[in-house]
Amino acid sequence: MTNIEVMDTTLRDGEQTTGVSFSEAEKLAIARLLLEEIKVDRIEVASARVSDGEFRSVKRITDWAKKNNCIERVEILGFVDQTVSLDWIAEAGGKVINLLTKGSLKHLQGQLRKTPEQHAADIQFVIDEAEKRGITVNVYLEDWSNGMLSSREYVYFMVDFLSKAKVRRIMLPDTLGILNPEQTYEFCKDMYDRYPGVHFDFHAHNDYDFSVANVFMALKAGMKGLHTTVNGLGERAGNAPLASVLGMMNDHLKLQNSLNESKLTKVSKMVESFSGVRIPANKPLTGEYVFTQCSGVHADGDNKDNLYFNELMPERFGRVRRYALGKTSGKANIKKNLEELGIELNAEDMKKVTQRVIDLGDKKETVTTEDLPYIISDVLKNKETPENIKLLNYSLSLVRKMKPVASIRIQIHNKTYAETSIGDGQYDAFMKALWKIYESLNLDHPVLTDYWVSIPPGGKTDALVETVITWDFKGQEFKTRGLDADQTEAAIKATLKMLNIIESDEVRFKG
Repeated sequence: MTNIEVMDTTLRDGEQTTGVSFSEAEKLAIARLLLEEIKVDRIEVASARVSDGEFRSVKRITDWAKKNNCIERVEILGFVDQTVSLDWIAEAGGKVINLLTKGSLKHLQGQLRKTPEQHAADIQFVIDEAEKRGITVNVYLEDWSNGMLSSREYVYFMVDFLSKAKVRRIMLPDTLGILNPEQTYEFCKDMYDRYPGVHFDFHAHNDYDFSVANVFMALKAGMKGLHTTVNGLGERAGNAPLASVLGMMNDHLKLQNSLNESKLTKVSKMVESFSGVRIPANKPLTGEYVFTQCSGVHADGDNKDNLYFNELMPERFGRVRRYALGKTSGKANIKKNLEELGIELNAEDMKKVTQRVIDLGDKKETVTTEDLPYIISDVLKNKETPENIKLLNYSLSLVRKMKPVASIRIQIHNKTYAETSIGDGQYDAFMKALWKIYESLNLDHPVLTDYWVSIPPGGKTDALVETVITWDFKGQEFKTRGLDADQTEAAIKATLKMLNIIESDEVRFKG
């Protein structure tokens, strides 16, 4: 069986994503990774005549490709412009032109205002000139999908002509992303059946989120090549994503190809960094969450017999399976994460930690593995203390150029007290309101001697915050800790623990 050719056009079509522009060094790095590590068959690296910077980028890539015997795998988009594009490509060191021609009568008449015969003659001139320069010609039939819908006889005229010319590949783009899978299959099958000896590529766009499905149907119809971009970059809604297409070819169509799927995550992250376009967390194969089980039922099934695994094993793509921690977590999820950390808990402690994870999950969508040691410390290291003092509610107000204000309402032995105060910060305002209540009741209170905040690594704004506060009360020092996604809330929790410890431990604190 012949390999399916994959031509990746991240560096040309992908760079047409709004706001994306790769530097010369970035283009070379992506080109090398695609050809050397991913092992795509071909790459399209630029459009001719765009800019001096584009010329320099192409020259760097072609110089490298010549030294590494892969110059025939580097392609450049060119135009039907006599010899202008060919001269540009030759000077840049290119050996393959992807010639952009008109694939619909509407485009031909609307843009070029020429007859089909005139357009064919212009194309033939470029083909002849390319042969003189030793440049291989592939041809794009721009707007081919609209041509098949509204001017099929024109498409036949063009392919009749091109199939007899010195053209290596005819490339069929759904330029405006208008096709559905049924249309894709019908049109590609028509091409395949009518021109059995021609090498056709299919070029999908994703305007209706059909790009991967359309590639699937194009391959089933007999297309020998397909076009992708890393992370689905491209104009408007983008192109068919390389990772998704490769997973589909390997698992659903079982088609032979040369690509190394284990490097997909590496190239995906590189392009994300260089382009500035973030990968959605739920993007198939490359997103942050796609190999993460959230449901505790799923984790339990995986523990017992890999019940929730499918063919998309994360190791294939340089990833590892993770088990999310949140309100849908069960003991199985937590156990998986604790194993990763090398921590064992008894049944009772596991029950406490599980409940705390669920409680935190109601406030914070995901609790990370890095959060777990903080949760365990908070749950297990703080002594159980009766809650004689309860914070019923509070309000913190922060206005620019004004001091924060705190209003609190607490319950002490079933009696309710309320107070408001300002402070130098929200927690300071809270504490001053609290001490006003204590002073009005002639109750002693401790002095805060140290305030320590710790956030797990990773830099996320919703990370859990552990606040450890050291107090001095009647000459004795002790610590309380609080854990929450909000730093002030964590400090308030530590403070409430302190109040209840003092209230329930009168003997310890008698002077």
